[in-house]
Amino acid sequence: MVTLHEGGAYLVKGQTLIADGPEAAAAVKAQTGTDVTKDTALQGTMAYGILKSHNTSGNMEKLKIRFDKLTSHDITFVGIIQTARASGLERFPMPYVLTNCHNSLCAVGGTINEDDHMFGLTAAQKYGGVYVPPHQAVIHQFAREMLAGCGKMILGSDSHTRYGALGTMAVGEGGPELVKQLLNQTYDIRRPQVVAVYLKGAPVKGVGPQDVALAIIGAVFKNGFVKNKVMEFVGPGVANLSTDFRIGVDVMTTETTCLSSIWTTDAETESFFEIHGRKEDYAPLAPAEVAYYDGVIEVDLGKVRPMIAMPFHPSNTYTIEELNANLEDILAETEKRALVSLDGKVEYHLRDKIVNGHLQVDQGIIAGCAGGGFENICAAADILQGRYIGNGGFTLSVYPASVPIYMELIRNGCAATILETGAVLKTAFCGPCFGAGDTPANNAFSIRHSTRNFPNREGSKLQNGQISSVALMDARSIAATAANGGILTPATDFDGELKKYVYHFDSKIYENRVFDSKGKADPSVELQLGPNIKDWPAMGALPENLVLQVVSEIHDPVTTTDELIPSGETSSYRSNPLGLAEFALSRKDPLYVGRAKAVQQAEKDRMAGEHPCKNSPWVKDVMQTVKKKFEDANRENTGFGSTIFAVKPGDGSAREQAASCQKVLGGWANIANEYATKRYRSNLINWGMLPFLIPEGDLPFKNLDYLFLPGIRAAVEQKKDVIEAYRVDIEAGTLERFELTLGDLTDEERQIILKGCLINYNRVS
Repeated sequence: MVTLHEGGAYLVKGQTLIADGPEAAAAVKAQTGTDVTKDTALQGTMAYGILKSHNTSGNMEKLKIRFDKLTSHDITFVGIIQTARASGLERFPMPYVLTNCHNSLCAVGGTINEDDHMFGLTAAQKYGGVYVPPHQAVIHQFAREMLAGCGKMILGSDSHTRYGALGTMAVGEGGPELVKQLLNQTYDIRRPQVVAVYLKGAPVKGVGPQDVALAIIGAVFKNGFVKNKVMEFVGPGVANLSTDFRIGVDVMTTETTCLSSIWTTDAETESFFEIHGRKEDYAPLAPAEVAYYDGVIEVDLGKVRPMIAMPFHPSNTYTIEELNANLEDILAETEKRALVSLDGKVEYHLRDKIVNGHLQVDQGIIAGCAGGGFENICAAADILQGRYIGNGGFTLSVYPASVPIYMELIRNGCAATILETGAVLKTAFCGPCFGAGDTPANNAFSIRHSTRNFPNREGSKLQNGQISSVALMDARSIAATAANGGILTPATDFDGELKKYVYHFDSKIYENRVFDSKGKADPSVELQLGPNIKDWPAMGALPENLVLQVVSEIHDPVTTTDELIPSGETSSYRSNPLGLAEFALSRKDPLYVGRAKAVQQAEKDRMAGEHPCKNSPWVKDVMQTVKKKFEDANRENTGFGSTIFAVKPGDGSAREQAASCQKVLGGWANIANEYATKRYRSNLINWGMLPFLIPEGDLPFKNLDYLFLPGIRAAVEQKKDVIEAYRVDIEAGTLERFELTLGDLTDEERQIILKGCLINYNRVS
């Protein structure tokens, strides 16, 4: 199905791959008649051209990007606008769309969700933006329908901001990166490498976009093949995929940890824009006659079979056929992996789901930016035609990704087909993707065409002794399973007809309901602030020296942002920095918050002019040991805070709160062997936290140890990569030296850390 080519390669005329090597130049010349250097050919990718047209630095190795448009949802836009307001925001300098698809249910915390929505509406009015009310569209479907344009770039505060199938390079980042755009600053990165995803052949009946996506994710996630790179979809197989199919593959590229994606465009893409009344936003995109790629993922679409990603990661992939043939072994292996993810806090078992030699599923969900597309739901309806899900424990819920899609399903009869099976159609809502809806029963097993299946992301709570789990599948195989009474079934077993449905987009829905300022700000509008909407607390600058206590130590291979700050109903508190911080690491390390606060108290006292020992007697012992070697260290030049260690933190969501919650609790750093994503590391930096790295192996410290970092401020100012650090052994009265590194930092990032956070960096006095 999927073959990885480690070395670089040339793509000639969009069709022929030539591996890099001594004979490559001659082979390229034989096909083109011209000499082409690697440096010239790497400029032939679509990604290079789009990045160049948006770069303001004049240096293609160090990019400073200005995006065309921004988009956020109701978990993130309040914090973004509050941060920008603190820095003097007067109007949105570019189109900025505020959607409401996460905190839509208003089921937690009384009025706080609807208060956030009203904040968003008044912000769009005041600063000149677009406001999409709850239940109208999930963030990414609205962006596809109304924002994307060929050759454009969009920045979104949601990790699945991916519109490459529509010729748009889109990036999902933490909120502070959107704040920078709102303040006319730039997105600063080194030029990313570009990896070709070379598609050939055509999918067989029953194989859908999630199957292709999971096959790719399974091949590239663990080895970091595309980490922080751009995936560029090319090759003859692209023409064999509908736009909806391409979109379904594209949205899942986030789970590879790539930076962004882009696809060749054609008449199929043009038709999408025409259907949506935006033909002027179409432009043909293709690589140059010769383009150089830093790696190649070759996908034979005809060999892809229905896939399943087992708990607890989208990369834990198997074909459904393979799983069904090896149920005992694969389920046992999944249970074994769960021991690491769940820390043994609950009993987890899957093998009791085997009934008469088959895997019995408890729930099916087709939802969100990945599953809620028109073609996915129509295909599910065809497979379910004339079948019934039964009156037992199995349930099936379908969430169309926007009201226009819902309307068309009603008009073409697919909605009725689905409803008469006993399934339920629900409104456009992202809840099933992050645990705010359709939480299964304890120990239940759910199959979902959604984006992620991390531990507890479906809504169960380890701290309450609960566990249920999710496997990712395509809508077609979910429907086939539902039609078979909940017995896991690949859609390739379906022998009926999958019809071709024509889509008609009804623009009146948005025209009548969505607020669009047309870019005009109205400063007279007052922001509507509910009682849960709070300003960010004051944060100090980086001190000359730091004492850090390690308050959590995580040795999982990967730590997700869901484990750093839980999703689900806690998302309702995301407009209250201190209120939300109470949930930080609550599923992974319930003792974290109390420990972090205890360390923070010393710094609070110090900043208030009090002695840091006042409420923190441990400070005296630590500083007595420190002063044996560093006599000048004192309460005027030494700050106190916390840090965590995690092997590879930050996989998953773009949510800045994974970092900001640590910061408002007094966190000054993370220490890691590697950061799972650029966006998490960027969030740390934008909240003034030091993104330390330490080599794999035995750690020179353990949980609850105190660390001393002498001259840390000077080290950041002087661009030192190697940072001197010491473990403070209070009992022995000694300091044990070790080294940390900071990795690559731009000058602006260093200044943000020195100031203490992005707010301080931009604050208008």
